[in-house]
Amino acid sequence: MKARTLTRHFRESLKSLGRNSWMTFASVSAVTVTLLLVGVFVLIMMNLNKVADDLENDVEIKTFVSLEADDIRIGVIEETIRSMPGVASVEYSTKEEELTDLVLDFGDELSLFQQSNPLFDVFYVKAADPQQTALVATEIAKLDNIEEVKYGEGKIEKLFNVLNMGRNVGLVLILALLFTAMFLISNTIRITIVARRHEIEIMKLVGATNWFVRIPFILEGMWLGLLGSIIPIALVSTLYYKVTDFVQPKLSGEMIQLLDLTPFIYQVSALILVMGVFIGIWGSFMSIRKFLRV
Repeated sequence: MKARTLTRHFRESLKSLGRNSWMTFASVSAVTVTLLLVGVFVLIMMNLNKVADDLENDVEIKTFVSLEADDIRIGVIEETIRSMPGVASVEYSTKEEELTDLVLDFGDELSLFQQSNPLFDVFYVKAADPQQTALVATEIAKLDNIEEVKYGEGKIEKLFNVLNMGRNVGLVLILALLFTAMFLISNTIRITIVARRHEIEIMKLVGATNWFVRIPFILEGMWLGLLGSIIPIALVSTLYYKVTDFVQPKLSGEMIQLLDLTPFIYQVSALILVMGVFIGIWGSFMSIRKFLRV
């Protein structure tokens, strides 16, 4: 296609938006509302997924070493655990350090035990895949000189089930919302094209090719998607900025954190923009096909 022809198509597509201002307004409004819902839902679901990841990554295996184990055996145990498949990190804590932590957490009354420390040396182990924590704990429990292994057995399995269910439900809802968005927007664009079907018929009767007729409408769909994504991007960005500005200071030092404002908000904005443009182009392309059969 010649550059001159393409320039004409761009010019005509912009003129058509002005000539059909009410239909343009209706289409842009539909795109705006739908993409705003999608954007807000994506913000919520991505942060819920972040919370789920934080909870999973906080799960660890507390391994108690028997009192009979000397420094050499403890070193062997540490190397053995580190070499196990699925182990991400191993942190060793002596019984003196454990007692110090208890005193800090529960008060100086426990300092009486410093003369006769009843605690165990401990390894804190994290699995590379939190979902495999139980399997890693089972393997560690088989080692010699291991007194006990604790990882929240029975509770973390329920936690992981709830988190996995939440992720699956969120994915289904996002897909359903995207499908609904495509349906609503494409049907709104279809109405604008139906209102101009006589214009298409006249162009076909005077010898215009299918693509010559189709391209201006596809470009209009692109403009509609682009215009309809501007307000959702602005509102979603402002909303998330306000939320993070209010919530993040209250979560400072806590295990659960929201996703950082940047680059997350840029990613969501790009997603909204791409969705708007794609759905606009797709809706125009699919809607105009039936009117090209003249």
